[in-house]
Amino acid sequence: MPQQPPQRRHFLTTALTTASATLAGLAVPALVRAQAYPARPIRLICPWPAGGSTDAVIRALAVSASRNLGDTNIIVDNKPGAGGMLGANELVNAKADGYTLSQVPFGAFRFPHMQKTAYDPLKDFTWIVCLTGYTFGLVVPADSPFKTIKDLVDFAKKNPDQVTYGSTGTGTSPHLAVEEFAQTAGIQLRHVPFKGNADNMQAVLGGHVMAATDATGWGPHVDAGKLRLLATYGSQRTKRWPSVPTLDELGYKTVSDSPFGVCGPKGMDTAVVKTIHDAFRKTLEDPAVLATFEKYDQTVIYKDTAAYTQYARETFVAEKATIERLGLAGKS
Repeated sequence: MPQQPPQRRHFLTTALTTASATLAGLAVPALVRAQAYPARPIRLICPWPAGGSTDAVIRALAVSASRNLGDTNIIVDNKPGAGGMLGANELVNAKADGYTLSQVPFGAFRFPHMQKTAYDPLKDFTWIVCLTGYTFGLVVPADSPFKTIKDLVDFAKKNPDQVTYGSTGTGTSPHLAVEEFAQTAGIQLRHVPFKGNADNMQAVLGGHVMAATDATGWGPHVDAGKLRLLATYGSQRTKRWPSVPTLDELGYKTVSDSPFGVCGPKGMDTAVVKTIHDAFRKTLEDPAVLATFEKYDQTVIYKDTAAYTQYARETFVAEKATIERLGLAGKS
């Protein structure tokens, strides 16, 4: 085969080298972009007040996940109010870069059926990973005349709308669980919404409401003898308070645990989603996280991104039926 002239060989070599360098220059930034996350602190919105049970759990998860992300700082930002929906509202307009995340409470599946919302739970969020769920219960002050659920029901039947109870907000799981119980029991209670667990507990401890429905931020007060736990809302009795019945076993057909985890805005890069998922999935092996779960009587309820997304679709439909049954559907 005849050899190329020296000038021709030099031209071809130079052209190939330049082309390779150009391709490499294009590929390296893309690779760096894919590998760089996280390159700065991550903001994790807790849509409940500081000092409550959800705040404590989210902070434990954030500390653990930050280690799993190479000690990237995860900043917990408390945004209480609106029944826990302020985080969801912020995700709608947040950049889908993985640096703004939030807990999106169970109420996100309900509120769109009750009122106009800024978000669509099936279109505006990336359901990254589900991690845990609550133990809910109904508590009264230790000196309350209500020793049992039957005492409360009997009094409420004779005194409609006179029993006041606090919750963490209208449309939240603790609120709707009691409304479902009240409907089944044939009683009318008066609901008093608060911004979160801390405010709710102050109200019942101070005698401003006669009862409170909430996650187990009431646990220390029950153990200290300041509050009395009348019932929990799980499918089984709790390990911590085995003598306390569930609403379901008492015949009121009410079960609620409100699974939750970490969500982001819509349109997130799948590689970033996987990085976040894996970091938080690993927190479920952290003894400190599990100890915090146990402190607030929460169990591990793990769902990966695909399962959590499917759960969101199914729950959104199911909650529409619940809201309509309770007569709380918004008028169109």
